Amino acid sequence: MEVSDVVRTAAAGVHVDIDRYLARIGYDGPLGVNRDTLEALQRAHMTAVPFENVDVYAGVPVRTGTDWSLPKVVDRGRGGWCFELNGAFGALLGAIGFRVLYLAAAVVLRGPTDVVDHLTLEVLLDDGPYLVDVGFGDGPGRPLALNRSGLQDGLVANFELVRGAQAITLVRHEGATPAPQYRFRRVAVTLDALEPASQRLQADHTMIWHARAFASRLVDGGPGRISLLGRTLRRTAPDGSVADTPVADRAWADVLKAHFGIRVELDEPPERGNTIVR
Repeated sequence: MEVSDVVRTAAAGVHVDIDRYLARIGYDGPLGVNRDTLEALQRAHMTAVPFENVDVYAGVPVRTGTDWSLPKVVDRGRGGWCFELNGAFGALLGAIGFRVLYLAAAVVLRGPTDVVDHLTLEVLLDDGPYLVDVGFGDGPGRPLALNRSGLQDGLVANFELVRGAQAITLVRHEGATPAPQYRFRRVAVTLDALEPASQRLQADHTMIWHARAFASRLVDGGPGRISLLGRTLRRTAPDGSVADTPVADRAWADVLKAHFGIRVELDEPPERGNTIVR
């Protein structure tokens, strides 16, 4: 795949305070433009910055542009959903010197669809292109080689990139049944082009984003994970075993702050349009 000017600038040209962003994700390692650094940055990001929907659930408008996502992630210490997390992380990688594409994707967890509802990243290294995603819940915790067939170790599970006539499908392998995750084409898009998808998902209250408030992140670089799913605190151990703890009434906000750094002026999961998120 030839790297066009559009590809080279897909996540570039945005002012990013690299030192502040790295401090936010607790990363003080080398910054070579290579796979080892890319994986270390990805795992640090997925540990420090939660995948969460508190704004969307509460009806607080969010945007795809880095003028929104970078201050939210870096300055306010928040997480977000795919458009925010991969948007901001792509900008960081571009500022460091990685060549990054923003890619539109269609989530297929409920069945085949071509409706764009996800943002993921392609990062081009000297040894080839990689799929990188810090905004897909319990998705791959390390880069996946886009030019490789067969299973790849994605830290939290094995994954496979299955090529079709029109798109590539990310498939999770855990147990006996392969589970398709999302489909994408290797065509660079802008964050502005994804704004309509973001607005549509915010407005559609039948989607999972509006079913319950949640937050989830890796623990110590993974593969362990901690998640707040409505009123349940779930700890997933490195071996995959799960322990659920009910969150007591009026303790929800304290749990959200303690484990995910998100401060809300509430004692229980927010009602839409009736919360103050800090």
